[in-house]
Amino acid sequence: MTHLGALTSQEARGLIREGQWVGPTSGIALGYVQANLVILRKDIARDFYTFCQLNPRPMPLLDMTEPGDPIPRNVAKDADLRTDLPRYRVYRQGVLVDEPTDLRALWEDDFVAFVLGCSFTTEHQLLEHGVRLRHLEQGRNVPMFKTAMPCHASQSFHGPLVVSMRPIERTQVSLAEEITSHYPLAHGGPIHIGDPAVLGIADICHPDYGDAIELQDNEVPVFWACGVTPQAVIQEMAPDIAITHAPGHMFITDLRDDQIRDRRSLFH
Repeated sequence: MTHLGALTSQEARGLIREGQWVGPTSGIALGYVQANLVILRKDIARDFYTFCQLNPRPMPLLDMTEPGDPIPRNVAKDADLRTDLPRYRVYRQGVLVDEPTDLRALWEDDFVAFVLGCSFTTEHQLLEHGVRLRHLEQGRNVPMFKTAMPCHASQSFHGPLVVSMRPIERTQVSLAEEITSHYPLAHGGPIHIGDPAVLGIADICHPDYGDAIELQDNEVPVFWACGVTPQAVIQEMAPDIAITHAPGHMFITDLRDDQIRDRRSLFH
């Protein structure tokens, strides 16, 4: 992954667009802000915007496109959200029906895309400060879990909070908490540290999304709010169609990490 970490955002998106990278994006183009994706029809997009405002930890909004426009002009002016993610998920009536690598055949004129912050963004900062991230060492996707914690409901959207988990060495937990707290647009600091049962997670060895990472004796499970939350919400709300990124397969923006440090909004 070392050479992939040195890519620019444009180089990384080019590889993805050409089908040369279809895996998770954790560790790719380090230093660039990565993002989750949600695509909905215009008639429910405004309510989803409200839902994001009510739940900024799991859904920090970086960009929102105009209906029918696949270009996220606020975060990557030469990108195309139909082609520039390694893998997508298509839901119909809340049921996952496909995982394509290209959305051009599915794109419709009333689609509105939401680009939401991702904790992959802070992994570069954690690595720079010597925090060990074993899912990167093992070439695995980060494990993600549905919790028993409900999101704040909007008029139409409701569902459980999803969290990502990283095993952190006990001596580095405070450092990891401090580093990530400076990036609220990348989910900020941890939601919870320690016992997964507090979040309603029954078995940390069986994530709902991503890959299992076994804890070592010197590690503590640390949980961050996760941008897969909308996917759990979509399954409950069951709109006629919704499209998201596949968990761990993110959109790489042109924003640099330092451009979002200590910022809670990109909008004025």
